[in-house]
Amino acid sequence: MTDDPPSFDILPGAGHSPVILHVPHSAREIPPSVRADIVLGDDELARELDHITDAHTAQIAEAAARAAGVVPWRFVNRLSRLVVDPERFPDEREEMRAVGMGAVYTRTTHGAVLRSGHVEAGPLVARYFLPYARAMTQAVADRLAATGRALIIDVHSYPRTRLPYELHGEGPRPPVCLGTDSFHTSPGLLDAARQAFGDIGETELDSPFRGAYVPLQFYGTDPRVEALMVEIRRDTYMTEPGGPAGPGLERLAAALARLVDAVSG
Repeated sequence: MTDDPPSFDILPGAGHSPVILHVPHSAREIPPSVRADIVLGDDELARELDHITDAHTAQIAEAAARAAGVVPWRFVNRLSRLVVDPERFPDEREEMRAVGMGAVYTRTTHGAVLRSGHVEAGPLVARYFLPYARAMTQAVADRLAATGRALIIDVHSYPRTRLPYELHGEGPRPPVCLGTDSFHTSPGLLDAARQAFGDIGETELDSPFRGAYVPLQFYGTDPRVEALMVEIRRDTYMTEPGGPAGPGLERLAAALARLVDAVSG
């Protein structure tokens, strides 16, 4: 027996949908055994969760799924990224290790110590990261088997003002940032995203965040797997940091639903 809540949910969509809405950073839940190794006090941890959590993005994805003509699949992380970050490389390929934010974070958004030096990443990777990665790999394989292609749309958010941990935060901070991958993001997917989010405001490519998540089994090798990261600036739909959602949430969900429908056929 463990104290772990469910780590993730796979919420089924239409059998003929190739789309997976991936929501990796929306949760605040931290199991007690993991909390014990985080050195922040409760108030400090609450503030850090306000900054690091992509608040309400699971609600945006849920509302988009309801509004879409072809219901997408959803893969939703139910644990905070302070447990493990499922979108990082688990090894030296991960550039965010430079600021203590590899697969297992050791530093906060503002550079403070998050975990003491005696905490080993390996057990957390084995307990949380690898099962998540295997399940996401299988979800993509299932879409390939059912439809001949898979399209991962990552649903993220980011703050209006740059945080100290950001490695590439010097560029524009538009209402919607579209993170791309040179192999897995097609021009057609980008065009569809720009159109879908056109009434939200300006979009930028890879600023302030870049890249798109693809399970390692398919990464850089399988062109049937497409990917796009949608980074929504938080002031467009919520009170920062960590506050309630506002009416902008429904507008963003409608835009995401338009993107889902545009790429589902």
